[in-house]
Amino acid sequence: MDDTRHDTATDGPPRLTRLTFHGPLSEPRADSLVRRLALAEPTSVLDLGCGWGELTLRLLAAVPGATGTGVDVNAQDLDRGRAAAEARGLAGRMAFVEESAVGSSRGPADLVLCVGSSHALTAEEPPHHLPAALRELRRLVRDGGRVLLGETFWQRTPTSAELSGMWPGASVDDQPALASLVDLAVAAGFRPEWTETASLDEWEEFESGYQADAEVWLADHGDHPLAAATRERLDRHRAQWSAYRGLLGLAYLTLVPVR
Repeated sequence: MDDTRHDTATDGPPRLTRLTFHGPLSEPRADSLVRRLALAEPTSVLDLGCGWGELTLRLLAAVPGATGTGVDVNAQDLDRGRAAAEARGLAGRMAFVEESAVGSSRGPADLVLCVGSSHALTAEEPPHHLPAALRELRRLVRDGGRVLLGETFWQRTPTSAELSGMWPGASVDDQPALASLVDLAVAAGFRPEWTETASLDEWEEFESGYQADAEVWLADHGDHPLAAATRERLDRHRAQWSAYRGLLGLAYLTLVPVR
């Protein structure tokens, strides 16, 4: 996927206002995840690569005694999370921390969320980072706790022609198959309590919502100094999405640490 997912110019297109979650996650699936994870009654939630921490805020609302910590390096996303926590009366129970997740000392926690952020847990480069990232997640979760891992995988092996339309240097080795991903989690000291994958509808809602603000802005600001760069970015990402649509999956794995 194209990781250039933000515009740093303050007078450029608005950023991600159409998205509730920074990933292919529908409201029904989010509700189901929150209900299931809340059953364990976690008292501490650690969200690594939290973005604006929407899922963690919903968990704190569902588990009144819990506190949360969100870790990310994007100050703008963290500010959005703090504003949301304040608006929902959760500011006293949720801390947003601007720091790297590599070697984090924030655990162990009862519940660890790592959704689309495993690359942030280790200095190893993707796609070879997953074993190390999973070991880090095991270190950061308490015995008897849970990890929610959101991780990409190939739904089927892409062809060379399909790979050529994706991100630069895309390779079959960039993603595991779903079964291989689960096996990696087991090897790192987990058992899979629940395995589910994002639907095509969820992906389409995410990708459309991701682009929508900038597309509407561009339609009205064709002569803006940032218009050309914005158009190139949007067109490149749309082409990449068309190439990996239906091929790139996202698994939501609820993992139980082995004692």
